[in-house]
Amino acid sequence: MQAPKKQNLRWFMLFMVFLATTINYLDRQVMGLLKPTLEAEFGWTEKDYSYIVMAFTASYALGNLLMGRFVDKVGSKIGYAVSLAVWSLASIGHGFVKSTFGFLIARTALGISEAGNFPAAIKSVAEWFPKKERALATGIFNSGATVGAILAPILVPFILGHYGWQETFVWIGAAGLLWLILWWKFYSKPEENTKISKQELAYIKSDQETNQNEQTSVPLKDILKLKATWSFAIGKMLTDPIWYFFMFWLPAYFADVFKMDLSKPSLPLIFIYGGTTIGSIGGGYISSQLIKKGWQINKARSFTMLIFALLVVPVMFSKYLDDMWLITVVIAFATAAHQGWGANLMTTVGDRLPNNYVSSVIGFGGMMGSVAGIIFPLFIGIVLDYFKEKGDINSGYNIIFFIAGISYISAWIIIKYLNRNTTNSEN
Repeated sequence: MQAPKKQNLRWFMLFMVFLATTINYLDRQVMGLLKPTLEAEFGWTEKDYSYIVMAFTASYALGNLLMGRFVDKVGSKIGYAVSLAVWSLASIGHGFVKSTFGFLIARTALGISEAGNFPAAIKSVAEWFPKKERALATGIFNSGATVGAILAPILVPFILGHYGWQETFVWIGAAGLLWLILWWKFYSKPEENTKISKQELAYIKSDQETNQNEQTSVPLKDILKLKATWSFAIGKMLTDPIWYFFMFWLPAYFADVFKMDLSKPSLPLIFIYGGTTIGSIGGGYISSQLIKKGWQINKARSFTMLIFALLVVPVMFSKYLDDMWLITVVIAFATAAHQGWGANLMTTVGDRLPNNYVSSVIGFGGMMGSVAGIIFPLFIGIVLDYFKEKGDINSGYNIIFFIAGISYISAWIIIKYLNRNTTNSEN
């Protein structure tokens, strides 16, 4: 069935999800860019900072499971609104803390509430898009993460330089409260929307299986029996910690190794995070095009994920490079590849399961990825502190880059093995 030409209301709904994801990553990126300032303010070591990152990832892990179940129970509209309202207030709260313990509390609140973004976003995409467009839609909204990461190195130094670190948290955190007005006024499920055309509604439902129990909350024990749940969870466990490293430590990497001044806009960081937008949208576009050309859905997703897994591998050889811009390009390919990988990995859940499973499975997989992310930051902190004391912190970063280089291809191999002989639909 061809897409309707006169009305594309689903793309407006996707735009709102894109904005929320942009705000989500803008809020969480602030801490990494303020790291040198906060280290000087509070006397943090690398290990101290890793504990704060762990507080976020631990609470994010729990939040994924809780928020995923919550969104499936109350629906994407209410679930998204509650999640974003709480994380915006938590982000603002960072500006009022006076101690390291205060940051631990603020990051915990931020982690639990921000975990609602992706379960709600994927559920919204599953509601508003046919399967053949979901990877592209996911890639587009997921690119909001990279837009947030691009905006952060521009906005944070500006606000920091003019007003201080406290106001940086407050101003950026307040953006989410404005989004709530837009979301609450305009979002609804397509079958409940009075402005959608019959043609667009039919197109959205054209390749979706009907499910009489669409609104029924699925028991967690049933979700844990599904291959789709575990293949998604394994993919998250092996790659989410790498993305946390790219997100929380890349600013410090360029400051430590190349003496970059993070109080000014950082061109390498803008370039790296800008490239991830191409990876996110490109990843969704490639698999969607393959499906439109007749590829089986699982094959299209798997092939596209393999391409992006291979694009991360060169980052493991960064120790042989000493030019900042050459390393920047290699890292940019890796971070872009992560987003292309993630756009397809998340879409596999909606491909294979009914909508009333989606947020819970996304939440469970996100929790497992965050559990791995709890351990990895501690490992990073120990490694970097050790090599910093030896006066060779670059060697510590090289170890982390090596692990990053092998993680995605390892995840792809395991997922491929787990999903052998699996069909598009899993009940």
